[in-house]
Amino acid sequence: MIIGIPKEIKNNENRVSLLPFGVEDLSRLGHTVIVQSNAGTGSGFVDNDYLKAGAKIVESPEEVFAHADMIVKVKEPQPEEYNLIREDQVVFTYFHFAASEELTRGMADTGSISIAYETVQTEDNQLPLLIPMSEVAGRMAVQNGAKCLEGNMGGIGKLLSGVPGVEPATVTILGGGVVGMNSAKLAAGLGAKVYILDIDASRLKYLDDIMPSNVFTLYSNSHTIQDLLPKTDLLIGAVLVVGAKAPNLVTRDLLSLMQKGSVIVDVAVDQGGCVETCKPTTHTQPTYEVDGIIHYCVANMPGSVPFTSTIALANATYPYVKQIAEMGCIDALQSNDALLKGLNIYKELLTHKGVAKAFNLEYTPPAIALNKNILVHQ
Repeated sequence: MIIGIPKEIKNNENRVSLLPFGVEDLSRLGHTVIVQSNAGTGSGFVDNDYLKAGAKIVESPEEVFAHADMIVKVKEPQPEEYNLIREDQVVFTYFHFAASEELTRGMADTGSISIAYETVQTEDNQLPLLIPMSEVAGRMAVQNGAKCLEGNMGGIGKLLSGVPGVEPATVTILGGGVVGMNSAKLAAGLGAKVYILDIDASRLKYLDDIMPSNVFTLYSNSHTIQDLLPKTDLLIGAVLVVGAKAPNLVTRDLLSLMQKGSVIVDVAVDQGGCVETCKPTTHTQPTYEVDGIIHYCVANMPGSVPFTSTIALANATYPYVKQIAEMGCIDALQSNDALLKGLNIYKELLTHKGVAKAFNLEYTPPAIALNKNILVHQ
């Protein structure tokens, strides 16, 4: 198989999807890896590292897309890349389709096969390709939120940790999954008073057992959220419904309950956001203000720490990349249930319920979509 690694073009996205060790392993197995020049430079991996590992270096994205059987990326294809994607080409990356009808229809129109990192799901409901970046994003949400609380950033002027004689800031986290847990750990470690909300009682019990004494777990409902907002300095949106649009938990009306200069960091922005006033921002212009509340909604937050993020992500994705290369896409999907759950679009067919529901489009179960393909080619 020919595997293509294009340079990411999303705003300030410096991660790369495959490390030199992956190139070396795939080359040893007889596969060809085409890497666009400087694809890994932002993560600390130069072209010569890939050349030594056996990659073919090309200058343009057109060369990568034109020859590759499978494109492995970090972030979703941008509109200018749609016309580079070929029919039957496998594209393996983070898509977050439910947040963008344009992307969903654009990829369906290409006739390609879209496998989304974020919906690859194991039997025990773990999301192995989302977890590494959720860990990074959860910690960065606190790091960036703390900075935004500073007066020079438009914030209320509170130090997250407080100092002796001055109380710390209050952090409220909506969602107790991987993002929420990592946010809580970092915020608590800095000395903030932390509330973490979830609707899963068993998850709350687990978090209550492992978190330090300055973290308080609460069952999530509208009353609890409204009660906490007036005393919240930093609100972190960490809600996830796999493959689907995030539920809207904080409406614009509720912003009036928050103190002017308080901060919202919505990590769920990739899936549409759990705060009504959330809209995707970039690392270049990460914040905006609504009703006196600072919003930080960068859609590719881990992209600003590419060395850490690239290694964590590529270590997780590589076994799946290797399986697809070795078995071929169809056989790999049929033999690996976790990977099959990652199939979001098979040619023109939408094969993930959450994505189809988000835009009221027809859903085709992935197994049926694959069987249709087999019948066509018999």
